[in-house]
Amino acid sequence: MRAVALIDGEHYAEVVRSALAELPYDFVAAVLVGGVEKLRGGEEYGVPVLEDLDATLVHEPQLVVDLSDEPVLTPERRLRLASRSLALGLRYVGPDFGFDPPRYEPFALPSLAVVGTGKRIGKTALTGQLARVLSRERDVVVVAMGRGGPGAPELIEVTPTLDTLLELSRSGRHAASDHLETAALAGVRTIGCRRCGGGLAGQVGSSNVSEGARLAEELAPDVVVFDGSGAAIPPVATDRRILVTSGEQDVRAGLNAYRVLLSDLVVAIGVDDAQAATIRMLKDVPLVRCELRLEPVEPLEGRVAVFAAGPASTGHLDADVVATSANLADRASLRNDLASIDAETYVIEIKAAAIDVVAEAALERDARIVFARNDVVPLPGEPDLDSELLSLGDAAVADRVPA
Repeated sequence: MRAVALIDGEHYAEVVRSALAELPYDFVAAVLVGGVEKLRGGEEYGVPVLEDLDATLVHEPQLVVDLSDEPVLTPERRLRLASRSLALGLRYVGPDFGFDPPRYEPFALPSLAVVGTGKRIGKTALTGQLARVLSRERDVVVVAMGRGGPGAPELIEVTPTLDTLLELSRSGRHAASDHLETAALAGVRTIGCRRCGGGLAGQVGSSNVSEGARLAEELAPDVVVFDGSGAAIPPVATDRRILVTSGEQDVRAGLNAYRVLLSDLVVAIGVDDAQAATIRMLKDVPLVRCELRLEPVEPLEGRVAVFAAGPASTGHLDADVVATSANLADRASLRNDLASIDAETYVIEIKAAAIDVVAEAALERDARIVFARNDVVPLPGEPDLDSELLSLGDAAVADRVPA
């Protein structure tokens, strides 16, 4: 296989030349990643030494072989190089490790993907907002994958109601799956899929997303939005990708740099200046710093209790908020919260135990149920997020227009 070697100045050139001859690869170039201790000047390695991995692409390599070590390459820097390698479509290997580029299936229609650096950071909220923005002028279908998704791709053509979700829950289904949430709050057709497992670079272990993608093609919308799951990336070769990250996620950790390198827009929620600078260091990509704002879809009345999957600000609500719970993802704690709540209106995010626990409790108490979405709102001075989303949608469609 045609390979690029990562070498350093902590090894004598003769040692490196010997390794290049010994290893079972056809080395076509090398990148000197640092170190000066063993360099005397004028070193020859038998292959061109280039400044970075991007420059080696002229030699059409198939993989990157890491022949460096501490202290030149710390684990963090190694993973950044692995991320760059995978983003270039190259396998990255070392003496006791290896990373393969994730595989993405071709897709025939204009498409965007929303991916995240973790769970509960606002990814599905951004997917819903993207769908609402694009659907102002175009026919949009969302394909969502989740750990609680259906065994066969499920098309939702009619906006789910509370009664619909209760019926699903009582039949044993997960009634707060991402595709149901998006269908209920964005008002577009959605296709629900499932996945199991996720690799460091976001490759899913098993999924039926390819079947969901084929179903989306049959529907022939103007544009398709693929919603990731946690840190797992939809296994589809979309025209554009949007990364959602938060201040609680370290973009330097693991292979998160790969997700940045793969993206055309970064939506950063609760991210400070230093974290934003780190993202921009990895890639010169448009970045919009935002916050999540809980927005009930109906007016609120009486004493109000708010149920979310994480901390939710309620100060902006025109309501008498008497209780909040951030425990939708923790049924035991959620039931403890419910035991002490006396409210006339239950505001519920469609997440986790929203339907099977909270909605059922509200019905037993004859309380009104109001669903809520999370709007992704730019911080003061940041670019207009909706405009950025529209631009990406236009670009995805334009990519498919014959020249």
